[in-house]
Amino acid sequence: MQNLFEDILVAAEGPVCLVTVNRPKVLNALNARVIEELCTLFTRLRSDENIRAVVLTGAGERAFVAGADIAAMAQLAPQEAEAFAARGHHVGELITTLPQPVLAAVNGFALGGGLELALACDVIFASRSAKLGQPEVNIGVMPGFGGTQRLIRRVGLGHASRLVLGGDPIAAEEAAAIGLVDVLCDPASLLAEATALAKKIATRAPLAVAASKKALHASFELPLAEANRLEQRLFGQLFATADQREGMAAFLAKRPSQFSGK
Repeated sequence: MQNLFEDILVAAEGPVCLVTVNRPKVLNALNARVIEELCTLFTRLRSDENIRAVVLTGAGERAFVAGADIAAMAQLAPQEAEAFAARGHHVGELITTLPQPVLAAVNGFALGGGLELALACDVIFASRSAKLGQPEVNIGVMPGFGGTQRLIRRVGLGHASRLVLGGDPIAAEEAAAIGLVDVLCDPASLLAEATALAKKIATRAPLAVAASKKALHASFELPLAEANRLEQRLFGQLFATADQREGMAAFLAKRPSQFSGK
């Protein structure tokens, strides 16, 4: 996959796409250009049948994404700030609705918009040296890219309130203990462990993975009965796919499956 961006790096290793926010001098802070590049990339990935899983990380060892670019935000008027937040929300929505799973590899600071970016991902891997938090109240604002909503869905009202209202970051060990981080890794093995899961996902039936992801996210958006009906419909629809026939035939024949995404 050719890299056509200025502030993100995109590399494909077979069916896995590695996306790196590449502004290490400012701890990979999110500005308007990074957000637009992420929007463009994740829009393109929706229709890329060659990519079956994505790993998202930050350049260098110090930060995943240390937040939004404060220098760029400081002089925004209220309407401009709301529009900026809308683009940040759009990135999160593109990630959560992407058919392919997106795994965050948090390699340092994931603060503010950086944590919100990770929260949009399906699984969060983190280095044991990482720090995660929503410190916006310390600079007179609040989370604006979905943090108040996605954080509470991950860790509950109490922990979310402590992080958002207190504004202090927490260590990766504590983040794992409250369910904010899914997999803790040694710094040297972080990317390898996240990529290993991405490669495993890439061997699974793509349509089944996409349907499963859709149903999982629906659990936060729909009443239980309606979400169960969605699962039922998606389950039935998969029986019209070549991958269902291949997967079950391979299982019965005790051979590896060869999925086509059809």
